Amino acid sequence: QVQLVESGGGLVQAGGSLRLACAASGFTFYNMGWFRQAPGKEREFVAAITWSGGSTYYADSVKGRFTISRVNAKNTVYLQMNSLKPEDTAVYYCAAAALTARYTPATAANYNYWGQGTQVTVSS
Repeated sequence: QVQLVESGGGLVQAGGSLRLACAASGFTFYNMGWFRQAPGKEREFVAAITWSGGSTYYADSVKGRFTISRVNAKNTVYLQMNSLKPEDTAVYYCAAAALTARYTPATAANYNYWGQGTQVTVSS
């Protein structure tokens, strides 16, 4: 059974940091991504990493502040979020995409499995 479980969300002041984790089970060799959805807005791409960890991708809005990484031995993907801003407030979801030559990291439709989400709230 495929399962993705996020953790690490919470309330933080602007300028602070959080680290999200996504524990995966039931599959291997997947590219992984983080998306977020704020109230009243569409889900948007945040960051992605290939299964080997050799390539990473970021939305312009988080580039230089967020870092995605993975430890395959632990089947876990991380999102280190620094210099958080109130506009980063959202529910953050991790997602897994099967390996394919046509993988486009920022496209939600590429992802086969999704976690339940974890709330991140940044106060000003």
